[in-house]
Amino acid sequence: MMAQSFAATVGDWCHKVPNALEAVFKESAQELVSQLNELVPVDTGFLRASLMASTSAMPQLTRANPGMPAPNDVGEIMLVIAGAEIGDTLYLGYTANYASYVHYGAQGRAPRPWVTMVAQRWVSIVETKAAEVKQRLGL
Repeated sequence: MMAQSFAATVGDWCHKVPNALEAVFKESAQELVSQLNELVPVDTGFLRASLMASTSAMPQLTRANPGMPAPNDVGEIMLVIAGAEIGDTLYLGYTANYASYVHYGAQGRAPRPWVTMVAQRWVSIVETKAAEVKQRLGL
């Protein structure tokens, strides 16, 4: 099911309505970010705040925790999503250098695979957003 194209997941109606495919794409990506932020297991907030978006490359796990709370501002992520076009690959990733240890577990700590859990929801997110856009357009 994940191999299915984005356009096929949305449905034929979306191709017939100007800007509908783009609206579903961007709203789905925004919802994915929202769900990632809701499920990220954090103590200081730095891990959550390290989420980045790009249309050119996957963000790298390179940032060390500054040891103080970090504000979670998704403004830059939303700008990347807003600037993305249909056909672009949208890369979302955490840059905190310990993100993979939290996700997969390390040093006797249990894994907390929030990224995998949210990624598995992608088709459902797209279907939900497609239905919302379709209803909003009165189709």
